[in-house]
Amino acid sequence: MEGKRISESRVIMGQVMNPENANPAGNVHGGDIMKLIDTAGGVAATRHARAHVVTASIDRMDFHHPVYVGDFLILKASVNFVGKTSMEVGVRVEAENPITGAKRHTGSAYLTFVALDVDKRPIQLPPLILETDDDRHRNAEAEERRQMRLAEKKKERKKHESGRYC
Repeated sequence: MEGKRISESRVIMGQVMNPENANPAGNVHGGDIMKLIDTAGGVAATRHARAHVVTASIDRMDFHHPVYVGDFLILKASVNFVGKTSMEVGVRVEAENPITGAKRHTGSAYLTFVALDVDKRPIQLPPLILETDDDRHRNAEAEERRQMRLAEKKKERKKHESGRYC
């Protein structure tokens, strides 16, 4: 199977945050931002796999700063790591005030996606071609996160089997 470059699946998408996106505090609801993160990540994963994908997990979601109604949200997603049937996609979220032009990094997330065939079974993914030092750095960090996810999954499975799972 021929590999794919990170640049072939990279996604940049934008969305204006409107009053219907606000939470009771008057900021944009984190759930609305998370849905956009999942969408951007899913498009990057689909472009890499050229197949339907499902979100297997959100490994980490950090909100650094609030997003306000009227902000232009910019989401940048790229595949960081590819295993046999799953891949990690990182999504960076920036908010731009369209009046002043000021931008701020408001959040980051790491998601794992699995590609599926027509029978909804996992399929093998094309390997990831790493071209730059940044690609290699992101890939190495993603591999470390993958090892932590697998260890945590094993730990949770043991808790579940012992009846101590909540």
